[in-house]
Amino acid sequence: MNYFDYKYRVRYGDTDKMGISYYANYLVWFEAARTEFFRALGLPYTECEKQGYYLPVVEANIQYLRPSTYDDLLTVRTSVAELGRSRMRFEYQVFDSKMIHVIASGFTAHVFVDSKMKPQRVPDVVKKIVTPFILLT
Repeated sequence: MNYFDYKYRVRYGDTDKMGISYYANYLVWFEAARTEFFRALGLPYTECEKQGYYLPVVEANIQYLRPSTYDDLLTVRTSVAELGRSRMRFEYQVFDSKMIHVIASGFTAHVFVDSKMKPQRVPDVVKKIVTPFILLT
């Protein structure tokens, strides 16, 4: 298995005046899925920070394909698409409740840095736990 699924139910406050999920919330859902992905692998992001490395987002992209609305149960599927020397790219697909339709897809790219924002190599512990999740192309 090269992905992690995170379930999210759209709250009323997630929607705009038209009753559609507000576009910026997808980045919040991506972050939640990414955080839970690391937690499920036994490396909570808080532990990364304790070890002195951080993963700021340096690039993000979302393609909106279908609307989601209040009370929809979504699945945010997260995969590692790239693991470079100091860079890591996650890809996301947001599915409807029946896992039939992709609501949105996108990615976030991150660079490992220290507390002074100086780029660092991907830590060995991260390489070890995420390598099985790298998408096969």
